[in-house]
Amino acid sequence: MDVESQRDLQLLEALEQEATITQRALATRLGIALGLANLYLKRLIRKGYVKCVTVAPNRLVYSLTPRGLSRKARLTYEFMKYSLDFYRDARRHLRQSLATAVARRNRVAMYGTGDAAELVFLLLRDMGLELVAVFGDERGTFLGFPVRPVGEHADVDYDVLIVAALDRPAGTVKRLVAAGIARDKLLMLHAGLTPAAVRPAPAAAEPVLSEPLPEPALSEPAAERPEPAPVRRVSSS
Repeated sequence: MDVESQRDLQLLEALEQEATITQRALATRLGIALGLANLYLKRLIRKGYVKCVTVAPNRLVYSLTPRGLSRKARLTYEFMKYSLDFYRDARRHLRQSLATAVARRNRVAMYGTGDAAELVFLLLRDMGLELVAVFGDERGTFLGFPVRPVGEHADVDYDVLIVAALDRPAGTVKRLVAAGIARDKLLMLHAGLTPAAVRPAPAAAEPVLSEPLPEPALSEPAAERPEPAPVRRVSSS
């Protein structure tokens, strides 16, 4: 499932849940710029997925059209299939990567507190591994474990740290390494990613729409002025 399809699904779900949502609130919920949210909304309206009605000055009401509901149902199915495939792949990858840890009784730490972290937590319990610490960006609790800042990793005795984060893995690895965690202690969720191979991506985070922007109108060339006729000098006799 590509990024554009995921964004469409997020937008359609948000508009179905709250018909009077503002574009600023929508951008905040999706974690994108306000201008980009406006572009995505216009594209959905242009494709006939969303209908927009002005009910008052500076107030719009959005509703999904029958075509939009069909699109949302199809994307929901694709997302569920994608999630199940990812779950199976991540589970298989972690089992293979942590197989030696079971024999050595290695102590495992984890970074992240989202859905991926819950998957890792269940797998660790299933494999009989001990979770010794959970690190995250904000303090709190995660399934009974206190969430500690990454800066406290030196106070914890662990052998491997699972990066249970799906968004921006390169940036996450960069922050963890900058905090003093050795790359060879990091374990990624996806089999195609390794801490040594992950490098920070260029700062172009926002997705680019597939539709080309209209070309600027060319200005007409200025009309040429006729050259002045040569002046003839009349000699005095």
